[in-house]
Amino acid sequence: MHKWLFGLIFLVSGVSAGAAEQAIVDRYKSSCYACHGFGANGAPKTGDEVAWAPRLEKGMDTLLKHTMEGFNAMPAKGLCFNCSTDEFQALIEYMATPKS
Repeated sequence: MHKWLFGLIFLVSGVSAGAAEQAIVDRYKSSCYACHGFGANGAPKTGDEVAWAPRLEKGMDTLLKHTMEGFNAMPAKGLCFNCSTDEFQALIEYMATPKS
């Protein structure tokens, strides 16, 4: 019985993690991709480790501040007006991670 319950919990947590990751990808596509997908207007291109490195060195607090207030050509909240701080952090981490 315990093994079955553990297996069910593991399966549900895996589905939940996958759903959360998909939600971030969907948010990215709807509000970040237009600029970060192509590196438009000086935006660091998604997955470009070299472009993201100096930004990540400033720290997540600075990146979140720039996201919330706007920075250079990026508008405040990057056009995701209903994103939470946690979602913005997940979006930044997603964009800064090299893609294969």
